[in-house]
Amino acid sequence: MGGLLTLSLFIIGLIMIVKGGDWFLDATIWIAEKTGISFGIIGATVVSVATTLPELFVSTLSSKEGFTDMAVGNALGSYICNIAFIIGICSLIKPIKVKEYFFGIKGAMMFGYLSIFYYFASDGMISHNEGRILLFLIILFIFINIFDHKNENGKRKKVHKKSIKKEEVFINSGKFALGAILIIYGAHILVDTGVEIANFLRIPKQVVSLTLLAVGTSLPELVTALAATIKGKQNISVGNIVGANIFNMTIVMGISTLASSKGLIISRQTLTLDVPMATIVSLIFILTGIVFEKIGRPIGILLLALYGGYLCILF
Repeated sequence: MGGLLTLSLFIIGLIMIVKGGDWFLDATIWIAEKTGISFGIIGATVVSVATTLPELFVSTLSSKEGFTDMAVGNALGSYICNIAFIIGICSLIKPIKVKEYFFGIKGAMMFGYLSIFYYFASDGMISHNEGRILLFLIILFIFINIFDHKNENGKRKKVHKKSIKKEEVFINSGKFALGAILIIYGAHILVDTGVEIANFLRIPKQVVSLTLLAVGTSLPELVTALAATIKGKQNISVGNIVGANIFNMTIVMGISTLASSKGLIISRQTLTLDVPMATIVSLIFILTGIVFEKIGRPIGILLLALYGGYLCILF
């Protein structure tokens, strides 16, 4: 009976995330159309913050309770999953066109923050001061998005403004808030039930954090990216993934470090397997986007194959 209840809750959490992601994306598209802000910027900021909250919650709680390996594994596992699995799946459905002007800069920033994390982690620990530095790095990303927005405005001399009805504001505000709540709490239910299932199957904590927790907390990004791809708003997909990964390496890792009394303890596996995997998929994603200005199906297959191989090594 307990197993059946856990499975039922897992399905409920999945439904919450799927429906919440649909409502949240609809509201986000409406905001972008009414404000004139590009879909790439919206995806890299507003959407990324909302979809990264599950990672932040899980990693911070894990770190506070002394499970720093789970905190690191969740954030880093989500980073890998966001590119290798989510971008891979989305590009198979429809090749992703990379139109955002600042993609190269933001992509380089995403990779650079991963490199900084590796440098801090190379001695086997991330101290509180290093955690504060990781948190501080998000400021640069915010400035880049401000410049990006100004650049978009400079290109659009005339923006056809549509009249905004009060009913539209009410409906889309409700969709935005309710969608975000469903995504966050749906992911929370998925993670809790997923951990229970993993404990029943006796799967190691680090593997749980890199797989079940990472995939569970990345479901908001997956649902949002899939919905954006299907609706033809692929810049939201790209912006969301880049933004989410930057938040994972800065805010999630930084706050998780400060939540632990001794900082984050880094395992050998993190340095020899997880970070190298994150590096490989990052370079494929960034360089392909810059050179070809799209992520085609062959690259999607490659990313998914790499992710499959990575999971096989973990298990």
